[in-house]
Amino acid sequence: MSSTQDNDITMATPEATATVNVETTTLAATSTLTVVSDTTTPATATTADTTAEADSTTAESVAKRMRPKIEKEDTSSYMGQKRSKVRGNIRGADKYKGKREGGWAAGTRNAEDAAKAAALATSGEASAEQTSTTADDGEDKEARIPKRKVALMMGYCGTGYQGMQVNPGAKTIEGDLFKAMVEAGAVSKDNADDIKKVSMMRSARTDKGVHAAGNVVSLKMIVDMDDVIGKINACLPDQIRLFGYVRTLNSFNAKVLCDSRVYEYLLPTYVFLPRPPIAEPTASSLEGASTTIRTDLPGGSMAWDENVHISTPEEMAAKRNYRIDEATLAKVREGFAAYVGTKNFHNFTVGKNFKEKTCQRFMMSFTVSDPKMIQGTEWLSLKVHGQSFMLHQIRKMVSLIVMLVRTDTPLKLIPETFKANKINIPKAPSLGLLLERPVFDTYNRKVKDSHSPLDFTPYNETMEVFKEKYIYEGIIKEELEFNRFDEFLQILDGHAHKYNLRYLNSEGIIPEEAIIKRGDTLEAESDAESDASS
Repeated sequence: MSSTQDNDITMATPEATATVNVETTTLAATSTLTVVSDTTTPATATTADTTAEADSTTAESVAKRMRPKIEKEDTSSYMGQKRSKVRGNIRGADKYKGKREGGWAAGTRNAEDAAKAAALATSGEASAEQTSTTADDGEDKEARIPKRKVALMMGYCGTGYQGMQVNPGAKTIEGDLFKAMVEAGAVSKDNADDIKKVSMMRSARTDKGVHAAGNVVSLKMIVDMDDVIGKINACLPDQIRLFGYVRTLNSFNAKVLCDSRVYEYLLPTYVFLPRPPIAEPTASSLEGASTTIRTDLPGGSMAWDENVHISTPEEMAAKRNYRIDEATLAKVREGFAAYVGTKNFHNFTVGKNFKEKTCQRFMMSFTVSDPKMIQGTEWLSLKVHGQSFMLHQIRKMVSLIVMLVRTDTPLKLIPETFKANKINIPKAPSLGLLLERPVFDTYNRKVKDSHSPLDFTPYNETMEVFKEKYIYEGIIKEELEFNRFDEFLQILDGHAHKYNLRYLNSEGIIPEEAIIKRGDTLEAESDAESDASS
């Protein structure tokens, strides 16, 4: 050790010198310590005048000598943060010293991508085949093409689909949309294996059989190509259409930032015809009740047992000749207006109880149009504007009003359904339900000076043509072919005792026997029709 180093140590900690000497002597006697020369021991190379070159040599020497010790040592008991720090510092030293070369050298891949992107921009070539790069493992990967956060404005007919949201093993609207976007080049092949990679989110979920004249899907999409909407539509079936897209904030989420939603429900007026008398079941008839499976079931029918009457063509012709009168129409409008406001809709969904806060929903309006004749049948258009909806909520809201009017039950029963007593309300057919449009007023006000608003107005004409051809015509065709709404009423009437509909009475009260107790089976929820959410 040099005199300068001896003086420095002695002046700073005179007691420490003696201690070090004693310990060194003891350790040397037991042959447990290897003494290293002063010139290579990092503990003694700390003088102020040590050069940068010596520091570099020492750090590299320490790293090489300590690496095998750390790798052989059992580090399973280390805390995660401490362990990663020790290894990271040593390996990071090698990387910093430029030990790694070739394809993993710093900035090599980024420089290659940047050069290829610049070449593409100059040549104007944008095809995925011409922008591929080769990774170190030999696999071809696409060069990164900039993605932009957008809101897709779309519509679809839900017939033949298991709903909007992607569901493994099921045919869904989102599944076909995502596949078409990959085929069109709007989603890169590197992201084609997982919809989450592009942050896809819909503003409103619809389930089996439910349509949408207007819905919004947010995602990160490649838009730097000619007629991207046209290319995607070319890969989609005719019953799914994109109307356009709007550039949005990067943080935009179609579900979270949607203020409210407007739904429409098409309903034939013959459902308000008075219900025929239903005999009250006796104890003996209930004990001996059995279900006989119908063998002559019409195609697509859900009236699968002989307790359900299937209307003859003559009976259906008479029902379709029905025209709603002013008094009945006024009662229908009054009934739907009773839903407006903040109510507890626990009776209008499944799996919820009165005390759950999520059952509180705010309905802004519920309107009923004037009657309209379509192919020999009179129809009403119901439109409900609500902040949000629960599973089956709209279908059950429609069903209750239909049952009250056709049984002449007082409308004062409606407020009773918002109270704690649990009753069984069957759900109306999914056939007539469609999402008209989601509303983004708050978002539009926020971005009015920087981005285009999310508004379907520019697409109104295109939307109306699509709605008439693929949604309205589909609803009318299926109703005329299968009498869906009549079949729904016949099932209710044929199994009224099972569905526990004793709240349909002239007093407008919920009797004790109509209240669902814990453990009771909700027969009306086990019908053959699959769920369709509103």
